Amino acid sequence: MSKAKKIEFRPDDFVVYPTHGVGRIVSIEEQEVAGLRLEMFVISFEKDKMTLRVPTARATEIGMRGLSTPDLVERALDTLKGKARVKRAMWSRRAQEYEQKINSGDLMSIAEVVRDLHRNDDQREQSYSERQLYEAALDRLTREVAAVSGMDEAGAQKRVETVLTARAA
Repeated sequence: MSKAKKIEFRPDDFVVYPTHGVGRIVSIEEQEVAGLRLEMFVISFEKDKMTLRVPTARATEIGMRGLSTPDLVERALDTLKGKARVKRAMWSRRAQEYEQKINSGDLMSIAEVVRDLHRNDDQREQSYSERQLYEAALDRLTREVAAVSGMDEAGAQKRVETVLTARAA
């Protein structure tokens, strides 16, 4: 089996873990697990008050990646300006697809979920599950926009909301 290209992450780097979003590598430490010595990335997710340990050898296989480029962030924000694409499938199937897109860690997929689930004031009310998915996607998107742009989350949220409300106008 060929070894996958190993991306070098260092302490203090921001990374995106697919199922948890943006975190910061606090340290790299060795730990004994089931009699094996493993080198682990220790990733802190401040907002969730969570620490995750990921074996360095499996990081890329799991889907951990560095932050998106500013260019990709701009493309994701442009995606928000598009018209919502809502399939005519049952809600449970659509919800499953949205969940998969959010947990993929792919910024463009997350932006599509935000675009598709965004509601303006004059549109119908969202269901509880729809709102939960929307807020999860919006949170992931704003955290990555904030980390890439070097701004706080409130500023990133304002920027995303500005794009979403401009679309409605």
